[in-house]
Amino acid sequence: MMDSTPSLRILHNARIHTMDPDSPQTSAIVIHNDRIVAVGDDSQIKSQFIDSGEFEDLGGLTITPGFTDSHIHLKNYGLSLQKIDSEVNTLEECLDRVKQQAERTPRGEWILGHGWNQNLWSAGFGTASDLDAVAPHHPVYLTAKSLHAGWANSEALKRAQINSETVDPHAGRIQRNDDGQPTGILFESAMALVSAKIPAPIPGQVKSAILNAQGELFKLGLTGVHDFDRRECFVALQELHNEGSLKIRVTKSIPIEELEHAIELGLRTGFGDDFLRIGSVKVFSDGALGPHTAAMLSPYEEDPDNVGMLFLDQEALLETGCKASQNGLSLAVHAIGDRANHEVLDAFEQLRAFETENQLSNKRHRIEHVQLLHSNDLPRLAELDIIASMQPIHAISDMHMADRHWGERAKHAYAWRTLLKKGTRLAFGSDAPVESPNPFWGIHAAVTRQAEDGSPSADGWYPEQRVSVHEAMFAYTMGAAYAAGVEDRVGKLVPGFLADLILLDVDPFTCSHEQLRTTEPTATMVAGEWVWDKR
Repeated sequence: MMDSTPSLRILHNARIHTMDPDSPQTSAIVIHNDRIVAVGDDSQIKSQFIDSGEFEDLGGLTITPGFTDSHIHLKNYGLSLQKIDSEVNTLEECLDRVKQQAERTPRGEWILGHGWNQNLWSAGFGTASDLDAVAPHHPVYLTAKSLHAGWANSEALKRAQINSETVDPHAGRIQRNDDGQPTGILFESAMALVSAKIPAPIPGQVKSAILNAQGELFKLGLTGVHDFDRRECFVALQELHNEGSLKIRVTKSIPIEELEHAIELGLRTGFGDDFLRIGSVKVFSDGALGPHTAAMLSPYEEDPDNVGMLFLDQEALLETGCKASQNGLSLAVHAIGDRANHEVLDAFEQLRAFETENQLSNKRHRIEHVQLLHSNDLPRLAELDIIASMQPIHAISDMHMADRHWGERAKHAYAWRTLLKKGTRLAFGSDAPVESPNPFWGIHAAVTRQAEDGSPSADGWYPEQRVSVHEAMFAYTMGAAYAAGVEDRVGKLVPGFLADLILLDVDPFTCSHEQLRTTEPTATMVAGEWVWDKR
């Protein structure tokens, strides 16, 4: 008996933004299995395919390519959905949430949370004793919004054997009071002293967390991610892929500490398939703005003895880059402060020369965050063909801190417009769970440089760095695809490309900028399959 199921899915009566400059807008799209086979206006498509497939009238809804988050921590984002949300306006409110969690958690079990930002609290940093008062019978550990600081209570410090005699680890710092006693705040690598004592989630829990995260990301219009979590995440992703449960496209980074193993195995950037492939080697060059660990060329405005923490200088980074490039691997380097970015660009300049001298292919190296650049370094990403992997929503969260800690230097912070003018390739993301992975929040931030309440002004923060809606959308689609090396099949709605798209009842290209932040997809398609649909 012959299968009577139509072979083609035809979406029509829609407002389709293809992101293809040759044909930017149309009204119908034809899909076969996981690929787009045709796009055009309704009359054209109907006349050509009238007897060939199943037509779906979309009633004027808008279609855009699915978005890719170019910097996310997939496992940690999934696990964060299970933690106390510590991103609140006051220290007292955070402590109240810990108290509530303690009341429903068996004595002795860990209480975990994420999201606090002491820069928003009039009281500043919390202390171990603050947590002890609301959770005296539990170890408590809350990570900061930046993920570059942690806050532990006395029981957690005890389990980690942190006391007045504990030496600061390399690339980390234990905050201490005037008596030399740990306060409960840990910076950078010192966080690992506590996190190493927290029972690791078993593989099944990691898989469950990632599946939960996948579902949430589909609701936001994300069809792909570039993941920067570690081995446990990669193992879980492989298992999910083998089971057929991985529906979001993942480009998976390799932690620097696993570089030698990756080389021994012969892993190369781009290995894999359209759902799970190898990305870049992830390297940290400095810390973050919030805890004052981003590496600076000159001190923080109100902290004259502090220039942050540089983890790798250009010489060390060049050595790593040469080894990676010789073995077919690109680099993704975390750099936030202006000194860190300067050192990284110096290293990349030498690495490009090394690649040329040794007839190596021009790898798609990238800098993650690129939050502050010295004016002399603004043209260098384009000159060296280095991708700027940036998170627009960081600018909105950080603008007041940046003004306070960087002063006039902040005019070169989150400099999207300047970088684009210089010819830099942008790829946008969120750094979730540091920020929300909602790409429409990111687009709103990039276009307005305003918070949800319209602050700091009608024109936004350093408005000369705003970008257009098209430029922001491009960075979440084709820019992200280029960074992953899949721009020949992802990021546009054109024949031959994968059928990854979202439906919207608001057109982001014509709605008010205020509406961008509240825009939500009505459905999300990956590989020709509706993976989420609220219609």
